[in-house]
Amino acid sequence: MDTGEILGVLGPNGAGKTTTIRLLLGQLHPSSGHGQVLGLDLRERSLQIRHQIGYLPGDLSLYPKVPGRPGPSRVPTLNRLTAPAVRVAAPRIRRRTMPAREMAVEVEGLTKSFGSVHALRGLDLTVPTGQVTGFLGPNGSGKSTTIRILLGLLRSDGGRASVLEGDPWVDAVRLHRSIAYVPGDVALWPNLTGGEAIDILSRLSGSLDPARRRMMLDRFELDPTKKARTYSKGNRQKVALVAALASDAELLLLDEPTSGLDPIMEAAFTDSILEVKAAGRSVLLSSHIFAEVEKLADRVTIIRDGVTVEAGTIAQLRHLTRSQVTIAVDAGADGLAALPGVHDLQVLDGHVTFAVDDAELPTVLTAVARLRPRSIVANPPSLEELFLRHYGDELAAVNGVDR
Repeated sequence: MDTGEILGVLGPNGAGKTTTIRLLLGQLHPSSGHGQVLGLDLRERSLQIRHQIGYLPGDLSLYPKVPGRPGPSRVPTLNRLTAPAVRVAAPRIRRRTMPAREMAVEVEGLTKSFGSVHALRGLDLTVPTGQVTGFLGPNGSGKSTTIRILLGLLRSDGGRASVLEGDPWVDAVRLHRSIAYVPGDVALWPNLTGGEAIDILSRLSGSLDPARRRMMLDRFELDPTKKARTYSKGNRQKVALVAALASDAELLLLDEPTSGLDPIMEAAFTDSILEVKAAGRSVLLSSHIFAEVEKLADRVTIIRDGVTVEAGTIAQLRHLTRSQVTIAVDAGADGLAALPGVHDLQVLDGHVTFAVDDAELPTVLTAVARLRPRSIVANPPSLEELFLRHYGDELAAVNGVDR
């Protein structure tokens, strides 16, 4: 790697990326071969090298005692605990008999403050039974605080929260037998094997399906015989996912569950959630991967500064926005700009692009057809575009653009 360059290093979990970085940092000694960093020998000058390197790990641990930090909750939190190339035939998922309830989660006007910091300011959220609900918002918007309240790890200051028709604070012990939780930052008991950790975590969420446990271990390509201290961040994440997906939990609360997973394992996760949904279980999925949420979620809730700003099915949210249309036409496209619902029309090299309100789309496409276009491409707004509608001003501020 030459000075002044940016080098990308790609590989699946377990390929050796983290080991290589630890060798470059002088945290490990190579068994053979040699290397230099900044012209200094890795074996002999590791301390001097470390004084000249900035290092940002993917799994960051900080000092727990920080002045002003909110005090610990009364229940120990699990986040200090969690598509192969050849498809493994999935055993039939044992369909748990679910109580007849319309909503797995109902939240109304939820508030929570930490001193002068207002994390939740009247948040509303519903998770219908048997569906996947996407939960979107940037860092600091209140997603993790909401999930910790639903787990009974924090007590809300106001509003109402119902989980499986129980109070998450009062009925925490009973509810945890029907809930599986996967955090984005998984820490495990270092001296236990992955398999032992899976067994413990699964039994916190009810009974464990041994056949499904084996199938999930194969699907996520996880060796359960290794000690947890030897696992990478991605493999620790797999432990929590296998434990949740192999249990019979009625409700899955997933907070950035694919953090640290490579694209192959993200595909395995997608397949697993579709199976969970087919079995009639409910999922609350908090994620920054919009394509993942768009593919899996029946409904989406977008929050900002602790308040719900948009909620509904993706189709409902798109109905309130604009589609992007591109046509190839010889002449006459300038007149489209005068049509109701058409915005930002641009003509370049025989191609015309414009945004159109979805309510006016049939009328506009009728007018386009009269121009005898050579091609028409119409794209509905992606989930990412829907999200940025509510955060575009913050993005502009970061980029130094006035809106």
